[in-house]
Amino acid sequence: MESSAVGCHVVAMPFPGRGHINPMMNLCKLLASRRADILITFIVTEEWLGFLLSDSKPPNIRFGSIPNVIPSELVRGANYLAFLDAVRTKMVDPFEQLLLRLEPPVTTIVADTLLFWAVDVANRRNIPVASFWAMSAAVFSAYLHFDLLVQNRHFPVNSSESGDERIDYIPGISSIRIADLPSSIYWNKPFLPMMLEALSWLSKAQYLLLATMYELEAHVVDVLKPKFPFPIYIVGPLIPYFKLGDNSISTNQNDLHYLKWLDLQPPGSVLYISLGSYLPISTAQTNEIAAGLRDSGVRCLWVAREGTCRFKEICGEMGMVVPWCDQLRVLSHWSVGGFWSHCGWGSTMEGLFAGAPFLTLPMAADQPLNSKLIVEDWKIGWRVKREVGMETMAKRDEIAGLVKRFMDGEGEEGKAMRRRARELQEICQLVIKKGGSSDTSLDAFVRDISQY
Repeated sequence: MESSAVGCHVVAMPFPGRGHINPMMNLCKLLASRRADILITFIVTEEWLGFLLSDSKPPNIRFGSIPNVIPSELVRGANYLAFLDAVRTKMVDPFEQLLLRLEPPVTTIVADTLLFWAVDVANRRNIPVASFWAMSAAVFSAYLHFDLLVQNRHFPVNSSESGDERIDYIPGISSIRIADLPSSIYWNKPFLPMMLEALSWLSKAQYLLLATMYELEAHVVDVLKPKFPFPIYIVGPLIPYFKLGDNSISTNQNDLHYLKWLDLQPPGSVLYISLGSYLPISTAQTNEIAAGLRDSGVRCLWVAREGTCRFKEICGEMGMVVPWCDQLRVLSHWSVGGFWSHCGWGSTMEGLFAGAPFLTLPMAADQPLNSKLIVEDWKIGWRVKREVGMETMAKRDEIAGLVKRFMDGEGEEGKAMRRRARELQEICQLVIKKGGSSDTSLDAFVRDISQY
């Protein structure tokens, strides 16, 4: 874009993880579609840039990159503490140096809340900054009100038995087991200090963007809004729903293979399984899942990034195992009748948008609280196992029975769950329509940043 044609220049800086980069990019695509004179520079490390270059994007979004200051093995989770330290300390200078070189001058920075140093950089450069929260509003509230856990002596957790104790004093969150709090709180993980430091910088931002839907988490949002002196924009779901009508996307043979397989299955008969890309599941647990699926006799499409051939042998003829798929397109397919998920926020939003009932298998991070929302608050899913984490296993006979009941859908509980899932799907459709709550919030944010 010519500088003279640029109304405002937004720099977007996501946290270097797929669960943060994807919603940030979807946000940027929605912002770019609002006005042709918005220029967005999307900044990632060179390694992530290589992954993203093949993705389609509007002409008013361009990429910027900073050097790979974080070693590749840390990006892939070999040492999470070292990874967090590198994100905290080594990305700042390259980001600021690039910021100074960008033309035309930057008018707004949208930075992941976890990259709190971006707020400091923006303030020193007198650039308005919007903090972007990529998880649920409930998880935000849990961290924001961490002091209440300390005051009530629920942090640190004294023993594993304390995990089943329920508390009801976190604003906006209904009664919750301590074990369903974000894992860095429940397990006192090293991520917690970084999160608390990030939230301490929020008061110096000018805007806050939440990747949720108001109708979905109204109680939490209503609690949060009075706590900040700046506008809060509710802009979810930040998933690629705008691609669903584009039939040109699935052009490679791998995509056609699994979509053609889905076309041949009876309506609502396939259980789609995806347990995330970052946190590993033990070989023993994976084998139990595969055997349980086989014994259930239920058709399944399983995204398994490792051991695909081995899992296929265990699952038998009723299942298809693939290393990757277009998840939202699969969930929206008429033959898919359920979603077995790790409950990452992006996957949760995609399942809601597709009207899918859930089987939940959270492991860490925000996943336990997302599972709690799915099962207890929205009542659109069942837990695969009661315990949270990777230490306890769900056994094959339990899995087989659960999957069979879940996909049967004839009982009253199953029918009610599917009815609620369809109701939430309708809400998702309404919020993104013209005049819907998320559509209106996006317009308001664009209007506000365009005034600078």
